[in-house]
This record gives sequence, C-alpha cells and structure tokens, in this order.
Amino acid sequence: MTDPIDPIDRTDYVPTLLLDEVEEDLRAAVRDLLSRRVGVDQLIAAYDGVKLPDFWSEMTGLGLAGLLIGEEFGGAGATPAVASVVLEELGALPVRTPMLTSAVVATTVLQESGDTVLLPGLADGSVVAALAVPLSADPYSTVPAVEVGEGGLTGTVRSVAGAEAATVLIVPGSDGALYAVDRTDAVVASVVSLDMTRPVSDVTFDAAPGRRITDDADSAARAGLRLGAALLASEQAGVARWCVTETVGYLQQRRQFGRVVGGFQAIKHRLADLYADTEQASAIARAAAVTATDLGVDHEEAALMSAVAAAYNGDHAVRAAEEAVQLHGGIGMTWEHPAHLYLKRAKADQIAFGTPGRHRAALADLADVPA
Repeated sequence: MTDPIDPIDRTDYVPTLLLDEVEEDLRAAVRDLLSRRVGVDQLIAAYDGVKLPDFWSEMTGLGLAGLLIGEEFGGAGATPAVASVVLEELGALPVRTPMLTSAVVATTVLQESGDTVLLPGLADGSVVAALAVPLSADPYSTVPAVEVGEGGLTGTVRSVAGAEAATVLIVPGSDGALYAVDRTDAVVASVVSLDMTRPVSDVTFDAAPGRRITDDADSAARAGLRLGAALLASEQAGVARWCVTETVGYLQQRRQFGRVVGGFQAIKHRLADLYADTEQASAIARAAAVTATDLGVDHEEAALMSAVAAAYNGDHAVRAAEEAVQLHGGIGMTWEHPAHLYLKRAKADQIAFGTPGRHRAALADLADVPA
C-alpha cells in the first residue's frame, strides 16, 4: 500500500513550468501505482467485454481523490498545477478512473459554488461525483439544464462522462440553480463510447429529489469545465508522450532492407517534428495549469491559457496517435497492439469540454482579435 501524499502548504508553493520535488515524487508514485495495477493488455481486453480492475480506492488512499480539496475537509490542499502531473500520467496509460470527472470537474464546481457538504466524502473516496452535462459541453456556453418542477428534476442528459461510477450527480436546473442528486434517484444508461476506458452514459431524471447547492449553476459549472479543459490538456500531452516514446523505441528495433527503419532520414525528420510538438504540448498544458494556480480558474488570463492549451493539445494528441499507428506499420493496425487505445482516447478527448475549433473561437474573443 502506497503512503498518501502529505498535505501541500499552498502559501509556500511557487508553481513554475518545471516540476518541483513534490511533483516529481507524486508523478513517480502515480506511475508506480498504475504500472502495478493495470497493463495495456487489460485495457485492450476491456473492448472484448473483460472487466477492468477497479483501483480507485488505491488512488484515493494515495490522496488523489482529494488532491484539490482543502486540508480542513480532509484533502491535500494541492493546486491545479500539482493535479496536472497526475493527469499527464493518466494520459500515458488511459485507464478508467473518475479522476478528471470527479476529483477535478465536480470538485471544482462544488468549491466554486461554496458548497462544502460533499467535500469530506469526496476527499476520503466515499463519494464520487459527476457533473451532469454532456462530455462535449464547453465553458463558453450556457450549460444544459434539467427541468425543475414541484416534484423534482425531470429530463435526460446525453453522454455524461463519469456518471457510471458516480454516487452523486451535480445537476444544473432550469431555474438557474445547481442541485445534488443521489445516483439512485436517476437512471444511468451506458451508451456505446469510442473510448471505452472513459465510458459515457445517458442520465434520466423522473421527478428526482435534489438538494439545492447554489442559485448560480452556470458560473460554477463553467469554472469546473474550464479547469477540466485546462487539465485535460495535460492528459492529452501524456497521450502524445506515450505515442512518441513507443514509436521511437519500435523504430530503433524494426529493420527493413537490412537497415533499422528509424535510421531513414525521412523517418528521423518526421519523429523530430513530432517530438518537438509534443514537448510544446507539455509546456502549454503546464502553463495552463500554472496560470490557473496563480490567478484562479475564473481569471481572464487563466481562461485564455486554458483555451490555448485545449485548442493546441486537442489536435496534437490526435496527430501523435495517428503517427504512432502509421509508423508502427502493419502491427500498428492490429487489435492486439495498444496504439488504437491512444487514438481512441485522443479522438474522444478532442471533443471533451469543447472542440479545438470552439476553443480557438473563444480564444479570439478573449484576446480581442476581430473575426
């Protein structure tokens, strides 16, 4: 059993583009846990119906569920910059966890709303939450709402990520308020997902009772989606990193016409471009997380950096995964090789929390660039 990380003193924490000692230790701990609990063979088998191991309790034991929650509620009191380290590792091994949907998005929504009732449960892992909006919902539009009547909440929300594992659903209502609804008071139906390691579900409410959290659902939900987009960029950087590393390793071994394939100049140039763009993707993702740490997730500059990271990394992760499939040759096209896992995660991530095109349009507005 891995020891939980120590609470992080935010007053002494100075985020930079480089990882500090605490973040390096955290990255090593997460990488060690993932490597012990799940392999790419198991992820591939999930597409054949094999159940994946559930190790969220071990991640909770490490302190990851409450990473962004203050110490007074049992969390680690860490910053988005620290959380980005975890997300990048989860991109390098795209496992099924509620880290992004519960520990980042739902937790941010609750904290932005000022509600503290669920925070201790989220921190100790007894509560898993999900924001009941479509995975494609972006932080620039009014969030979809469920009809609020005298009997409770009624309606269906399509393609919600994290609902399958959630015990509590955070639901924007048609009256502008935000509600906490017990998972057992809703019908959660799994739908076919391109990326089966991040399942989505249709969630239906039929006069479901809900606890009113705040009167301003929109601003709280948008803050959660904005930080979700910023930290998703770190996951996308992790996807790209795995693709580059594995492809270079393969091309250093694979021989054709009596030569190592990676020795051909055209391949070298292709890999060099991919590597340089991946380093850039990591730096942009880190900058978005650090800016959110320094200025707060709702600050205009933090919003701008989140848009930059989401716009660039959404497309780059897909390109890196497509290059990995192509450069692995025939084996890259097979079901048994893990390249398709990363392509599916990259394609699904490309529309999560807004498409790159949506973020570019928002970026133009934020930077006051005329259309």
